[in-house]
Amino acid sequence: MEKNMATWDRAVRVLLGIIFLYLAFTKGGAWWILGIIGIVFIGTSAVGFCPLYKVLGFKTG
Repeated sequence: MEKNMATWDRAVRVLLGIIFLYLAFTKGGAWWILGIIGIVFIGTSAVGFCPLYKVLGFKTG
């Protein structure tokens, strides 16, 4: 699996992932959807690969 995310992209995703998880835990209700997105953002940042980027032929790094 090749990396298709630049360092800045990974940093932005981690930051957004933390914000989304915070909102999901503090707001409750339907905000859990943001929590799932936050987990995905943090996970893709950890490995440096985004499957959606691969499908769309997009690469930041």
